[in-house]
Amino acid sequence: MQVSVDRDRCCSSGMCVMNAPAVFDQDDRDSLVRLRQTTVLPEQFDDVRLAAELCPGRAITVTEDGPAQPGA
Repeated sequence: MQVSVDRDRCCSSGMCVMNAPAVFDQDDRDSLVRLRQTTVLPEQFDDVRLAAELCPGRAITVTEDGPAQPGA
């Protein structure tokens, strides 16, 4: 899983931080979302998915890793 954030879409609701505080934080200067870590651990997947789903600004993008391709 990969996660990215679009600070231009962030409305500073804090839903991401409430649901996945190990992955997301809010900037002290403007309260916009920022990633605390770039690698999402398997035990965090559900929390990150929920944070993306609940984000009112749709500022969080989750990309699921597909199955391994032969020869890749």
